[in-house]
Amino acid sequence: MALNLKNAVIEFLRSKPEEKFTAREISTAILKLYPKECQEKKERSTATVTPIVSDADLLQQLAAEIGAQRPLLQKKIPQIKTTEGRPRKYYYSNKSDDNEVEIEQANEKSPEFLSLNYSEHDLYPKLIEFLWYELSIFCKRIDEKRSKNAHGSGGNRWLFPDIVGFEDLSKDWHSEIKDCVKQVADRKTKIWSFEVKKLINRSNVREVYFQAVSNSSWANYGYLAAAEIQGSETIKELRILSGLHGIGLIEVNVDSPADSQIIIPARERVDIDWNAANRLAEENSHFMDCIKLIRQFYQTGEHRLKDWDSHPYMEK
Repeated sequence: MALNLKNAVIEFLRSKPEEKFTAREISTAILKLYPKECQEKKERSTATVTPIVSDADLLQQLAAEIGAQRPLLQKKIPQIKTTEGRPRKYYYSNKSDDNEVEIEQANEKSPEFLSLNYSEHDLYPKLIEFLWYELSIFCKRIDEKRSKNAHGSGGNRWLFPDIVGFEDLSKDWHSEIKDCVKQVADRKTKIWSFEVKKLINRSNVREVYFQAVSNSSWANYGYLAAAEIQGSETIKELRILSGLHGIGLIEVNVDSPADSQIIIPARERVDIDWNAANRLAEENSHFMDCIKLIRQFYQTGEHRLKDWDSHPYMEK
């Protein structure tokens, strides 16, 4: 009997609800579940450019076909969902997008969940690790609880980013260039701002994006960062919003922060919005500390790693 790949994928995912698998992992499972059908598919193959002569070749072919059939799979079975980024993962869920967001928000408050998984706060050092190793950005965590809240209940909603980053453009410059920049009062830094979320899907994409617009548009680069981004429609919406407002997107790899990636580059804002920065500094002592460190860099031309938030592997 010929292998019906579409039905095989559906049945496999349906048998393991809420578990996430890459196309290759699904292919490996199908190879074990349908050995005779897979062997027949391999023997019947007439491909000449990439011939299927081994199980490894077959796995690669199955993974490619699963990727190609994804839109039809999701149209036929809406419960089959995917995460975005690399590698894309497939899973079967009866939860609506709203339900998934509500569950994640509720789980944030559950000690049992935190002991088994990760919280939004757990993502901060992982994002900082990626930013340091890949982009040489010094980061500072901004704790919203350190705010004055002088504007009353809700007055500071969506005001503060989770992380502020500082990029030293002059680190590889000759001393004469540094002196020249100092004399002409040109900039030698870029400031980055980040809003961090665990999950982005069709239900909350606009809310979390505009939260990032609200608290990160003041910087040279503003980013929304998330550990999980679900669905191609979510990515499409984020690209549209980024084209309008310039906030970029980073996918945080929880297991391997160095493999995190910028999905949508942020659009550079040439000049800092210092009025907005002043509001942040007046309201939050952590943000004020960050601005003081940047000012000291301009005064001395030096920065110390120990003054900035770090992850366990950052050398001081």
